[in-house]
Order: sequence, then structure tokens, then C-alpha cells
Amino acid sequence: MKYNDTGKVVGLVCRYWVTPYKISVLSLLYEMTTSKIALQEKRRLNKLILPLQQGPDLQLGQFLKTVEDCCPQTAFAVKIRLNEMADGELKDMEFFFTTLPNPTFDSEAYKTSVVGLFIRHMLLAYNKLSFSQVYKLYKSLQHYYHVYDAKPVDGQMGVPTFVADDSDMDLTSTEVTIGDKMERELDSPLLISELRNEDPVSRGPLSQKQAEYFLAKQAYLLKNDDNKALRPAKLQEELNNMLKFNPDFAEAHYLNYLNSMRVQDIYISTHSLLHYFDRLILSGSEGKSNGDEGYGRSLRYAALNLASLHCRFGHYQLADLALQEAIRIAQESNDHVCLQHCLSWLYTLEQMKGSDSSVLTEDSVKMAAHFCLPYLASLGIQSLVQQGAVQGKSAHELMDALKDTDILHWKHSLSELIEISLAQTISIWRMYGKSTMAQQQAQLLLNMSSLEPVNFGVTQNNTEAFAVALCHLAELHAEQGLYGGTTEIFKHLKEQFPPHTQHAKLWMLCDLKIQFEKHMNDGKYHLAQPLVPAIRAQNKTEGLYRKAQVLKSLSRTTEAYRILQKLQVHCEKTRCTETIIRVLLSTAELHWESSDFSTGLPLLLQALTLSRKHHLQALASRTLLHLAFTQLMLGVPEQALSVLHEALEPILAHGGIMDKGRALMLAARCQMALVATRPNGREQAAVAIHTLDEAASYFSTLNCKERLRDVRYLQARLHSSLGQTAQRNRCAMLFHLLDRELQTPRAPTDMRL
Repeated sequence: MKYNDTGKVVGLVCRYWVTPYKISVLSLLYEMTTSKIALQEKRRLNKLILPLQQGPDLQLGQFLKTVEDCCPQTAFAVKIRLNEMADGELKDMEFFFTTLPNPTFDSEAYKTSVVGLFIRHMLLAYNKLSFSQVYKLYKSLQHYYHVYDAKPVDGQMGVPTFVADDSDMDLTSTEVTIGDKMERELDSPLLISELRNEDPVSRGPLSQKQAEYFLAKQAYLLKNDDNKALRPAKLQEELNNMLKFNPDFAEAHYLNYLNSMRVQDIYISTHSLLHYFDRLILSGSEGKSNGDEGYGRSLRYAALNLASLHCRFGHYQLADLALQEAIRIAQESNDHVCLQHCLSWLYTLEQMKGSDSSVLTEDSVKMAAHFCLPYLASLGIQSLVQQGAVQGKSAHELMDALKDTDILHWKHSLSELIEISLAQTISIWRMYGKSTMAQQQAQLLLNMSSLEPVNFGVTQNNTEAFAVALCHLAELHAEQGLYGGTTEIFKHLKEQFPPHTQHAKLWMLCDLKIQFEKHMNDGKYHLAQPLVPAIRAQNKTEGLYRKAQVLKSLSRTTEAYRILQKLQVHCEKTRCTETIIRVLLSTAELHWESSDFSTGLPLLLQALTLSRKHHLQALASRTLLHLAFTQLMLGVPEQALSVLHEALEPILAHGGIMDKGRALMLAARCQMALVATRPNGREQAAVAIHTLDEAASYFSTLNCKERLRDVRYLQARLHSSLGQTAQRNRCAMLFHLLDRELQTPRAPTDMRL
């Protein structure tokens, strides 16, 4: 029991209640101890007992189905026994309690076993009920059974599952408690009407073990498999119901905080987090103030958790204030572990602000290794690797650092960090343009067996690392034109990470980007344009860049240029090198629209310098394509072809289908420009035709009809120059069919890459 300062009883989670569901469990235990059951079925039932006892009350249909999956014969016997009590009289229920097995040394329900303790608690709780409470329990049992059996309950209104008040259920208290108030609330017509549509999780107060089991299960699922946890609204409802009977239940407040973080509710999450630490201090277990125990420990970790909360919501000033408070209290208490956590959040906060935090991160790694905190040390190294990738370090340096962390992970069996390390490796290889290596690492992660113990039927493929790996695989498939495979990956992602889960935003943004690129490649700008606001809602930078792409394609050059300039300034502040390079390439393309190719050259050279400095091979190859095209337009096809050959190998090895097709088409155009200047002009023309055939195969894979139309036009011109009339007519016919199908004016082939 818990009392406040005036000695009055405050709300608590009840100890033991006799409920219709508990009577069903007792019936199951009775059948297991008195009936002959096959060994395999008995083993399955034994595994089922503990979850049934400690879990929340279930509807009878769910309960019987669960038992039937293990042993149909026993489920039928339990149903018959419940039917006898529900359709019989009160004395039948009374007789059932007298026939329960006696927990002795010789019976299976040994008095100190889980089953024996449960039976003893139920018998003691039942024997303490008054006559009116026994009658209410009997009526509740009737309602419980007939709701399942779809029969009327003789005109009686349903009564709540929990009928006994706290003073009757508490085996140690004889004083008047909140039981009378609870009984009045439970007998109210409003609550009775609600109970007619009762959910599997009970609406009444849970026992201590039920509450602990419920909270432990939901917290585990939120961490490991958000999809299997209760939905945010439903979990909020159950926690509110639990806190109504016990406002000082600290663990329920913390689960409420975790649940609010799922839906990014800053008010409830802050409120619940503060209540958790308030209740933790008042609980008595934190009453000491020396060493790592007591009020000081709760206060400093409360401040640290509050800092992490504000970090996640982008409230950097508030996070900094809370973090400084946590550091001050930890220093006063000489708590090195808390100080290390504070240091980890400090460099994370600096990174979020866009500042250079490499010195802080290195200090954190050294101190974490000194105090034998491998988890924090590994996270620090992972952060250093991320910063190194942004700063332009070479791939082998980063991979060497990740190799050291992997040794640490396997040594200490840090399964979660192994997954994070592999996901980060995938991202690094993608950033450096090594798609084959990225795909290999993704397959390694997806086929890895987790080292974590699996509880509550959770599979270990619902973490953020798996979501990142699957998103990268989807993008790699889309780049190769394998949209069927991409669809299957997203179908799996939607099942594993439904929209309400915390990692769903990863695949949502990825799906939108893939759809946008597909529509842009197909020339369907009217379909790509509505996707821009959705992308911007997920990622402002990506949304602005794609808005500029659409405006450029719609020939709204001035608006596109204004957005690209604004985006470039923002990315230079945040040091987002990849986006800066893409913006420079798009700006150069805008200059092409006005045939001002020479003005775009400095921008392309700047993009090439940045991409090579940061080892971004994919962007460097794309920049070389733009340079080659610019040189071709400036009338130097030989130099253009020389630059293009430098980019062809990495593009054909690691590039996407669109980049491969554009590179080969540009190579063919350079060869066409050299036909008149070379003595072997006919051979050059034949080579150009063959190159265009390869480009056409790539564009056909993407179903990019606009590009195919350009290819057929160039092929018809080449065949005409060679005097190949039949081939020319065939290409002209294909061009005409595509032109009629597209029904859009053809952009000048010589003016776009």
C-alpha cells in the first residue's frame, strides 16, 4: 500500500483480482491437472501458462483459440466447464472453487510453483469476497461467457470484469481504501456501456504482475519491433487507464514518454518524462543520496534525458541548458558514467547545430575506452566515421575505422551496433558511388542472424539499420530499372514498418524520390510536380532541389535559378557537399537553356573539384558527362570524347541505367561530330550506330520514350549519311511512332545531355 503525507491511501495497481478471465485460467489449470493430455500438447500448454497468468485479461474467444492451438481437447473441456457455471447457478461457481487442486508437494501445482502460487492467490482473494461481490462476480462470468456465445444475459446489464474493491483484495490491509470509490465508478452506466465493446486489454485495474508484464512487453516491442506494439492511440488509452488507478506508477509514465515520442508529441513526452523521474524519486527506492543511488542520480539522469528529448525535437538551446545541468550534477557526484553520456550528447548536439565536433568526439571515445564503456566508444567512432565522410576522407581510412569498431562489437556481442555499422558501411559505399559494394553489404546485413535474445515473437529485422539497408536496395533496383523488385521491397517495408512506426519516414521519403525520378525520366512532369510538397515535408533540402528540377524541365528558368541559389547558400552553411555538387550541375544546365555553355564551365569545374576532393565517384562521373557535353557544344568533340572515356568505365561499372544510356548517347554524338573530320568516317558512323543501339537498350529498360525518340532520330541521320535507305526508313518509322505516342514537341537533341 502507498500513503501520502496525510496518511491517506493513494491509488495503486491492485495485487490480485478474481475475474471471469482468471476463472477461465483456473479451469484450464484444473483440466491440466485432472485430465490425461499427450506429452507434446502438455509441453505446449506449459509454455502457455505464464503468459496467460501474467498477461492482460483476454476475451473468452481469444483465450479459447489460444488454448485450442495447443490442445483442442483441453480447450473444449474448458469451454464445457465454463458453460456449466454460466448456464447453471451460483452454487456451481462456488463448487468449482472447492474442487480446485490443492497445492501440495505431490500435485503438479506445487505450492511454491508458478501454478501453485496463482491458485493460492485466487482462492484467498475469492474467500475474502462478500456475498454481494460473489454475486457480482457470478453475473460478470455470465456476461463474459454469453458475449462469446452470442446469447442474451437474461436482460441483465453487463458488469465490469473487475468487481472487488482494493480493501477486499489486499491481503494485508483492513482499513477503508479507495475500493468504495472504485466500485461506484465501475458500477456506473457509462462504464458498463463501454465494457460491452471491451478490448482484449482489460479496462479495469491490472494486478501488479499484469501491469509489469504489460509494460515490459510494450517497452521491448517499442525498442525492437514497433510494428507489433500497440498502436500509439491504443497504447495511450491503456496507459491512461492504468495511471487512473495508480498515478504514481513511474514505469507507466516512462512508457507513456516512449509512446509519445513515436508520434513526435513534445508536450506529452516532456510531461511524462518529468513525471517519471518525480515518481522515481518519491518511490522510496531512490531515497539514498550517496554514491550512484538516490535523488542525485535521478536528478542528473532526468536532466540528461530531458536534453536528449529536446535534441530530438531540434530545441538546441533548451537541450544545451539541460545538458549543462546534467554535467554539473554529475560532476558534483563524481559520476563518470553519466559524464560520458553527457559528453556523447554534447558532440551530438554540436553536430546537429552544424558545428565541427571532431575534437569532442575523439575525447569521448578516449574516455569511454578508459572507463570500459564499449557501447559509447563504438558510437563515438561511428560518429567520427560520419564526420570523416563529410570532410572528404578516403574510403580505406573510414573502412579501417569501421573494422576496429566491428572487432569491438563482436567482442562484446553488441548486436545492435553491428547492424548500425553495416548500415553505415552501405551508406558510405553509396555515397562514394560503389553500388556493387553497397549491395553486397546490404545483403550481408539482411542475412545476418542477430545475437540478441528474441522475446515476444519479435524478429530482429525491424530496426532502423534494416530499414536503411532495404531503402538502399530499393534505390539500387530503381537505378537499374528493376521497378518490379523495388515494388516488392516497398511492400515488405510497409509491412515491417507501417506508417505509424518511427522508422516509416525512411521508406516514405525513399519511395517518393524513386517515383519522382521515374516520372522525370519518362518526361511526365505533371506527375512529378505533385510529389514535390510531399518530399519537402519529409526533407526540406531534397524538396527544394526537386522543385528546381521540375521548374527547369517546365522552362521556368528564372524561378529554378532563384531556388538553386538559395539552396546552394543553405548547403554551404550545413556543409552538404553532395547537394552542392548537384546544385552546381543543375545551374550549369540552366545556362545551357540559353546556349550559354561557356558560363557553365566554371561551375562544372568547381563541381568536379569538390567531387574528387571528397572521393564522390558517382558525382565526379556525372560532372565529367556535363563537361564532355559542354565541350561538344563548344565545338571540340575530340576533347569531349577524351573526357567522356574517363567517365565511361565507372559509369558502366556502378552507374544507373539512365546514366549509362546518356553516356553512350553522348559518346555516339561525339563520334558523329568526328565523322566529317576523320578519314575513316564510315567506320566512325558504324561505331556510332552500334553505340546508339546500346543506349537504346538501356532506355528501353527504363521505358524512357523521350530518350528513345532522340536515339531513333540520330540513327536515322547516320543511316542516311551512309546511304542505308532501308535502315534509315526503319529508324524513321520508329521515331514517327514514338513521336505520335508522346504527343509532345521534341526538345532539340543538340541542346540537352
